[in-house]
Amino acid sequence: MVVKRRNDVMWEVAELVQAFEHHPAAAADTMLDELTASSLSYIPSAQHVGITVATPDGRVRSVATTDGYPVLLDEIQERHHEGPCLEAAADHQFIRVNDIMLERRWPSYCRDVADQTPIRSVLAFQLFAANGTTGALNFHAEKPNAFDDEAVELGLILATHTALVWHMVRRDEQFRSALASRDIIGQAKGMIMERFDIDAVQAFELLKRLSQTSNTPLVEVARRLVNREVSAR
Repeated sequence: MVVKRRNDVMWEVAELVQAFEHHPAAAADTMLDELTASSLSYIPSAQHVGITVATPDGRVRSVATTDGYPVLLDEIQERHHEGPCLEAAADHQFIRVNDIMLERRWPSYCRDVADQTPIRSVLAFQLFAANGTTGALNFHAEKPNAFDDEAVELGLILATHTALVWHMVRRDEQFRSALASRDIIGQAKGMIMERFDIDAVQAFELLKRLSQTSNTPLVEVARRLVNREVSAR
């Protein structure tokens, strides 16, 4: 029953989110994998699940998969710059392919999928689209016409929660990166203060000046100074 499955999905995602909030460093690398793997139990007609991310430079990568087929499908999409997962990620809430053998969209993609994989049905949902980078949650089946309207409804629920988890993971990574940048800048400031006998404000202004004159990000200037100091010891 769809309602029961919907409640199951929401409960499981809530548990994953809670685990992430209490142990973000440990959960960040596994949370999307766990959610992707659990999706198979809610859409039993799917045998393979993956998350596709496409970047403005044309790269297509699989960031979480249940097995190797979603990776191969993403490689085919990258090769031909076309496919249902890419299109769903960029332009649609979801795309359903009932039969790869009969599909007339994305002819090069469909040809290679039919030749190289047993995949015959695809159900792809948009996760995000920002600054040219797009993402999709994709379900694949080895028989035609595998995904009915119930699968679409459940997939939309899973995609909504997966998008939430994705943003949480990215936010945590950005936060940790910001902390690391702050630490390296603090180390560089301390070195400059000690060497030139100046205060923290003057040291930071010197770092900024070095960044501007060399057209190099401030954190990279700080990292080079720290690495040079460590190497000189």
